Amino acid sequence: MIVDALIVGGGPAGLVAAVYLARFRRSVAVFDAGTARASLIPISHNCPGFPDGIAGPALLQRLRAQAQRYGATLFDTRIDHLERESDGTFTARTAADAITARRVVLATGVTDIEPELPNLRDAIHQGLVRHCPICDGFEVIGKRVAVLGEGSKGVDEAHFIRHFTEQLTLFSVGSRDITEEERRGLAERGIQLVEAKITDVQREGQAIVGLRTDDGALHRFQTLYSSLGSVAHCTLAHEVGVACAASGMIPTDAHQRTSVEGVYACGDIVHDALNQIAVAYGHAAIAATSIHNSL
Repeated sequence: MIVDALIVGGGPAGLVAAVYLARFRRSVAVFDAGTARASLIPISHNCPGFPDGIAGPALLQRLRAQAQRYGATLFDTRIDHLERESDGTFTARTAADAITARRVVLATGVTDIEPELPNLRDAIHQGLVRHCPICDGFEVIGKRVAVLGEGSKGVDEAHFIRHFTEQLTLFSVGSRDITEEERRGLAERGIQLVEAKITDVQREGQAIVGLRTDDGALHRFQTLYSSLGSVAHCTLAHEVGVACAASGMIPTDAHQRTSVEGVYACGDIVHDALNQIAVAYGHAAIAATSIHNSL
């Protein structure tokens, strides 16, 4: 099978790129491993065009249907290997097959580093564990909120969320120290800092309602933000020689082109990008138009 564009990733970035390319009358194959970050969103209220909100799985279903309507082919399988051929094309291999493409879009995304909590996936679907205050800080206005973070990154996240609520506790985890200046900044804004080790997760029914620490205290809250970073899905980028940042994220130019000719990157995997659905849409539109023009 030979296509104009191979898209690796079935999240918003990959699917919107497929919509644009298919409408440009290009042959498109999307490989979706089923791990899109958006699939975990219980409901998003800042996705453009959905004033009443939309669940992540419902959004993905709509985008898949839209891409297929215009002729994109979707495969629910993972690309295991990607290589660049001497003629400038690319060969992608799955466990059972291979496909050749003239251009590649890496929309492989990232995976959030999750706290070790029981029934975590259920808690995320219920909106009890959140990862993005840009997306849903509005939903926690005035609520009791806990932030799990490490070092300065956790401090920064707490300050960002402080805009939405005064009832905020930062649980410092990991080995990175918080400076005296950062401590003063937290205290000035009324953000409680807890550095005692978390020993237990307090639950009532299916809800996480607090964290118990080794000093015997129980800290109760309504929402928990995890700010422990993420892991980039950059293996395929490395296989074709794409230059990646130390974090594994992929630098791109204004046309979403990577350091390897014919390879583009969109969405959360892009270095220094704002991890938002709206941004992924923009990346996808730019990359798809650039690919169409290059072909």
